[in-house]
Amino acid sequence: MRVPHFIRHVDWLDRPARRLVRDASTTHQLLSCNIMSMKVVNPSKGSESAGNSASFSSSGGTLKFKGCAHFRQRLICATLSGRRIRIDNIRGDSEEPGITEFEANFLRLLDSITNGSQIEINETGTVLKYTPGFIVGGTIEHDCGTKRAIGWFLEALVALAPFAKRPLVATLKGITNDDVDASVDFFKAVTIPLIKQFGLDEGLDFKVKKRGAPPLGGGEVIFRCPTVRQLKSIHLIDEGFIKRIRYVHALCRRHIHIISSPGYALSLVAESTTGVLLGAETAATSGSLPEDVASMASHLLCEEIQKGGCVDTSNQCLALLLMTLSPEDVSKVRFGKLTPYRYTFNPPIPLCLPTWSTQCNYSYRYSMQYLRHLRDFFGVTFKIKADHDSKSVLLSCLGIGFKNLSKKVT
Repeated sequence: MRVPHFIRHVDWLDRPARRLVRDASTTHQLLSCNIMSMKVVNPSKGSESAGNSASFSSSGGTLKFKGCAHFRQRLICATLSGRRIRIDNIRGDSEEPGITEFEANFLRLLDSITNGSQIEINETGTVLKYTPGFIVGGTIEHDCGTKRAIGWFLEALVALAPFAKRPLVATLKGITNDDVDASVDFFKAVTIPLIKQFGLDEGLDFKVKKRGAPPLGGGEVIFRCPTVRQLKSIHLIDEGFIKRIRYVHALCRRHIHIISSPGYALSLVAESTTGVLLGAETAATSGSLPEDVASMASHLLCEEIQKGGCVDTSNQCLALLLMTLSPEDVSKVRFGKLTPYRYTFNPPIPLCLPTWSTQCNYSYRYSMQYLRHLRDFFGVTFKIKADHDSKSVLLSCLGIGFKNLSKKVT
């Protein structure tokens, strides 16, 4: 279907409770999805914030933010808390202002698992208004595209799916392993065992049907997540000693007739005597050797072990959120170094590796900012106690007793 340069107005006949609003420029690029209602909103005037800065204010029940930072954080917290949000000046000073293709793709995914959500984007794409609806779950199929890996979308689904009306069965297509986002192997080996400790065990399943490497993707996974009435509070304090290291290597080159792009990656998981799982991974880029990928993954895992804690760096935000939503009881978890917005890994020793692997930026790991968002959306503050002997921090909080009212009591 050819997309015109002007916005299309389509009446939503079968689901009138929901409305999705798109801007003209984004719609011109991204109207491959089935959007039922669209509308042009006049662009805001007089915005005075740097494009990538993150500021916050509250007015009339609507939480207001500025900048493109922490996009998923804000939408996830808004959906769970039921708070309306407004994000201004999204890349306002950039050469390509407004939301990106993968952010619009994430909004489509969020719209597919909720009912009653209202998403409004202005003409330039620099202002987003979001009114959350109810999380309905169900069976969905979503194309994650090739800008971000499937793991980037899974991190949001695993936070929302337990509180849906129906169990979620999500078929996601796209990139399974890259050098930016968490891979599907890491999600299965580290993230799934973590959320099981909060009471999500029966019915939780994750399968990788096909592999897909950048730039064309082509991978496919199936994620099944049950619903719960309420989470369990946890105490993860004893990190133990490392007793076992496992690895998963992904190869996308054989059977080239069913693989869109060749590639390979390595995921390492360290298991302690108390059941703590710490993970690290690296994916190959153009011109990299398998030995370089293995060396980089090994150094990343050594850094994770050195930091300590019962939760690895990538899952800090998820653990903090589930602690907040747990029953009105104290949850305690030992963390390693809390990550700022942008975390940079520098190898402890000089490595004869390509430029791509001498410095790794993990912009999706930002637990310190997540603590601020949990305070703004849920009113929860954490007690942080530093342990100088183990160089870790013990975080504790009183849960809000979040309950899934759509879950029937048996």
